[in-house]
Amino acid sequence: MKRSGTPARFAPTVLATALAFALPGVAQANADLESKIANPKNWAMQAGDMFNQRYSKLKQINVSNVGKLQVAWTFSTGVLRGHEGSPLVIDGMMYLHTPFPNKVFALDLDTQKIVWRYEPKQDPSVIAQMCCDTVNRGLAYAEGKIFLQQADSTLVALDAKSGKVLWSAVNGDPKLGAVNTNAPHVFGDKVLTGISGGEWGVRGFVAAYDMNTGKQVWKAYSTGPDNEMLMDPDKTMTWTDGKMAPVGKDSSLKTWKGDQWKTGGGTTWGWYSYDKASNTVYYGTGNPSTWNPSQRPGDNKWSMTIMARDMSTGMAKWVYQMTPHDEWDFDGINEMILADIDVKGKPTKALVHFDRNGFGYTLDRTTGELLVAEKYDPQVNWATHVDMKTGRPQVVTKYSTQAGGPDVNVKGICPAALGSKDQQPASFDPNTKLFYVPTNHVCMDYEPFQVDYVAGQPYVGATLSMFPAPNSHGGMGNFITWDAGKGKIVQSKPEKFSVWSGSLNTAGGLSCFGTLEGYLKCVDAKDIKKELYKFKTPSGIIGNVFTYEHKGKQYLGVFSGIGGWAGIGMAAGLEKANEGLGAVGGYRELADYTQLGGSLTVFALPN
Repeated sequence: MKRSGTPARFAPTVLATALAFALPGVAQANADLESKIANPKNWAMQAGDMFNQRYSKLKQINVSNVGKLQVAWTFSTGVLRGHEGSPLVIDGMMYLHTPFPNKVFALDLDTQKIVWRYEPKQDPSVIAQMCCDTVNRGLAYAEGKIFLQQADSTLVALDAKSGKVLWSAVNGDPKLGAVNTNAPHVFGDKVLTGISGGEWGVRGFVAAYDMNTGKQVWKAYSTGPDNEMLMDPDKTMTWTDGKMAPVGKDSSLKTWKGDQWKTGGGTTWGWYSYDKASNTVYYGTGNPSTWNPSQRPGDNKWSMTIMARDMSTGMAKWVYQMTPHDEWDFDGINEMILADIDVKGKPTKALVHFDRNGFGYTLDRTTGELLVAEKYDPQVNWATHVDMKTGRPQVVTKYSTQAGGPDVNVKGICPAALGSKDQQPASFDPNTKLFYVPTNHVCMDYEPFQVDYVAGQPYVGATLSMFPAPNSHGGMGNFITWDAGKGKIVQSKPEKFSVWSGSLNTAGGLSCFGTLEGYLKCVDAKDIKKELYKFKTPSGIIGNVFTYEHKGKQYLGVFSGIGGWAGIGMAAGLEKANEGLGAVGGYRELADYTQLGGSLTVFALPN
């Protein structure tokens, strides 16, 4: 059966290959940004640092006094819909962003006065091209500039003192579904950004722009010919037969039928991390298009992949595909956390990734070797395990939508398409050596159907319904601690709804996160079942907790503003259970606990 129309959740310059191969990778980071990061009084990047650890050395607020926290001040953004990411704090100034229309505010922390504001004039038709709410994951800073990736794909550099537009660059065509939700990141003299639109058949890529001029320096696609992916068939490595080996010629083209790679997805709307020592940037690619796997035979490389690239040239050093021939929309865009840890007793420069597919991966970030791949939610059932020799998940036929075929409703798949964790970033605590992971505890029924590609129209091809994982604590989320060296859950704290907020750990022994009902919670990092503080903010929290110091006082803050995929029913006014690709029914009870509204709540200890 063939269906067309818009799914309910959508209602109201490449370098020449030879040149790229010739350019050496030179370790570089941005000295100004590095100095801002080194000062824990600032929160100068979305994750606090380039390793995506989301850890602060501040400890004025700690396990002994966090229970005394009070609201210090609040700020309304004046925008509804989902508020993801967090503000930046740099030298006494705070820079806030909003969902569409992507307003930016600069606040003086002495007075909370709005020093300047920027509101781009974007065509509202962009809203209909955005898959899972009109979210934006935040701003970037370097050398007196604020960088904003607008929904309409325009990348903008603003003067941090005045808000004046310094340059802008068009990153994609929103009329074709190529919109943007990711936060740009500055590494060295370049601004890195990706693209959204996998549900429109957009071909994913990352692009690096000169931070001073806005000129595109390199662009690397996720699918297609080797030269357009900036892959060297002989030097780009991947995990094969228990060891690293070259990807070989046409590694992507061979895994797609005909020209399907041109509309193949693999979009890059998540987070980016950077290791200065090796000049390597790391990120994940999203789902292949369409969601009907029968229409796209093959492994569909390099969707669903961890990418490691030379930041100077964009050339791929190594790649690892987590979910070949994805059948469940398990986007691989979640953050890559870089940490030096013991893996099975051996000191390792590691990359740790909690994938939507429910497996927590630990790789050697230098070589790309697969070291650990274990379930971080015991309810995951679509695969039994990851074969450590091939690196491939061992799929359970009962939960295979490919095996079921079009127009067959495959029931009880865990996790749901939104994953055991979506984009909400985890944190790493160098004191406990553990990872603190906000998770979803949700399963789904999934029915694929035949769909034709039409440029600028949704290209989904599946109907979903979602529900809490059965035989669980009864809730839809857990906050867990994870030993990435062993691939084991250490502790699990159940939550009524999915934990859709990025966590934060501090030298004060705390781990803090937000809940969909709107609570900011802080727990003991050594025992996360010890809830030390909670406060109900004005709306549900899908933003990321951050901290800073101003005039000798530590502050803790978080955006509230329900939305995102989990809150799309409320954000977009959807009511039918299968709308929002099943999220409306799965999270219907949210409306009993919170309402729309974008605001920032900032906490501090009493004077």
